[in-house]
Amino acid sequence: MDLSLLGFVLFAAVSAAAVAYALMFNTISAERKAEQRLESVKRVETDRNVIRATRERASEAARRRRTIQESLSELEARQKDRDRYLTRPPLKIQLHQAGIEMPMRRFYMLSTAGGIFLAFLALIAGAPLWVVPGALLAGIFGIPRWIVAYLRKRRVKAFLDEFPNALDVIVRAVKSGLPLNDAVRMIAAEAREPVKSEFRRLVEAQQLGLSMAEAAMRMSETIPCPEANFFGIVIQIQSQSGGNLSEALGNLSRVLRDRKKMKAKVQALSMEAKASAAIIGALPVVVAVLVYITSPGYIMPLFTTSAGHLVLGVSAVWMCIGIFVMRQMMNFEV
Repeated sequence: MDLSLLGFVLFAAVSAAAVAYALMFNTISAERKAEQRLESVKRVETDRNVIRATRERASEAARRRRTIQESLSELEARQKDRDRYLTRPPLKIQLHQAGIEMPMRRFYMLSTAGGIFLAFLALIAGAPLWVVPGALLAGIFGIPRWIVAYLRKRRVKAFLDEFPNALDVIVRAVKSGLPLNDAVRMIAAEAREPVKSEFRRLVEAQQLGLSMAEAAMRMSETIPCPEANFFGIVIQIQSQSGGNLSEALGNLSRVLRDRKKMKAKVQALSMEAKASAAIIGALPVVVAVLVYITSPGYIMPLFTTSAGHLVLGVSAVWMCIGIFVMRQMMNFEV
């Protein structure tokens, strides 16, 4: 083939390509700009979606945080009102908290009979006449209420010993797929007293139409302790804002066990002070008995003369004040 012909063909091809590129440049440039614009639009849309999703997550977190804060504020206000009512509850409420199912009329009748019997014993024992009215008032108003307070404290202690175990059972039941109501019914049927009776009240309250949260918040009316309030608050918050109930109850059980350990540790550390208080409180009585055994004539004027009665009364008052002060010094709230 002739070189000139080959050069002419190549030149013609290059010229045709150049003419085609010149004619198609605007179209290619427009398509490239359109692709770039489309990419930028897609990128902006993606960024907008990411920003929208981030804002929605932040808004949801803020809404949930606000809901929890409102729930806590409402629960705190309710708790303050309930504490005002339960700090010094009426005698009827104290009987329920002590687990004594007794009409108030029968309680007053038994208190009156006990006061009369105590006054009769003081009269038979030859006590002074001014001691008899005191024994009557102590038998009517003092001793029965002290017994109720003792039974109330013992019932709360028994509840706290069993309550963490009941919470662990509820946590395992919820993790295995059982509803909370079924787990509560299981505790009401199989737990030990007084946890059994308290959870039975929850079941009965639900049957009357109350929600689980409302019934749980009422538990502190019959069990006056912070642990019952913690349980009600956890159920209330979970019912309003959602969350992992098994994890919340598991944390509550762990907190209750840690509180129990702390109380035991504080009690062990305060045993020295309690022993000192017991020795100091018993020392005057022991010394008086020893003096009476060795020298009865030396100590009898305290019991036979008015001045001796005055000295005994003042000494008893000062001893009671000292014991009360020592008790307050070693009474730690955990």
